[in-house]
Amino acid sequence: MEVAKLNENIKFLRKNFGYTQETFANAIGIKRSLVGAYEEGRADPRLNNLLRMSELFNVSVDTLISKDVSELSDEDLYITGDGAKILSITVDSQERENIELIPQKASAGYLNGYADPDYIESLPRFQLPMLPSSATYRAFEISGDSMLPLQPGTIIIGQYLERISDIKNGKTYVLLSKEEGVVYKRVFNYVDENGMLFLVSDNKSYSPYQVDAKNIIEVWESKAFISIDFPDPSSSTPEMNMTELTAIVANLQSEIVKLKEDK
Repeated sequence: MEVAKLNENIKFLRKNFGYTQETFANAIGIKRSLVGAYEEGRADPRLNNLLRMSELFNVSVDTLISKDVSELSDEDLYITGDGAKILSITVDSQERENIELIPQKASAGYLNGYADPDYIESLPRFQLPMLPSSATYRAFEISGDSMLPLQPGTIIIGQYLERISDIKNGKTYVLLSKEEGVVYKRVFNYVDENGMLFLVSDNKSYSPYQVDAKNIIEVWESKAFISIDFPDPSSSTPEMNMTELTAIVANLQSEIVKLKEDK
């Protein structure tokens, strides 16, 4: 392992992603002093910490330890959801994959523990026999009213999506991102055009916004939901059709481009 290159890469990526040594240490579950030791070349990261850094930065371990990341283009550096990654799962006594539940109160912890088998093992889990067994699923409890008529507390069942490029415009997904943690939104995919995803709420009171695809850690395509609250038509926000959604996202893109040109 080329320690000099590795410590420089860790420091470069940490700063590039806006982490302090303290917040970076929290993100990968180590002490801040150990981050300093890594960056100064006084200690080598263990494999499990290298894997967590790889997941956090969306950079392969091979790139992290063998290349000068400061000289690489984003295309050569970042996996951006299209590379292979290890997904922690649990199985039942018959070796069938469980559906792990991320309660709303545990969503912040999931950002730090999504790649930790022990953390995943600690989550509530269940089975839904009607779902195809060929895929991996996870359940997320949503909060807030941005996706009405689905009520706060609704459980979204998501199917794991390996590649961001497979996101279909206008469909709903649960995204795990470095900035926001767990969010459930309707997504428009502009990764090929500008590296961005546009997130839209079904509740018109909330404005759409964009996120950088390289900051997306996991994508779960919504397949079902579980709720004990039946939607109340009298209090629900009218749903937007696909034409309205597309127009909103197109207008937002135009505004962003104009802002960049005016700078």
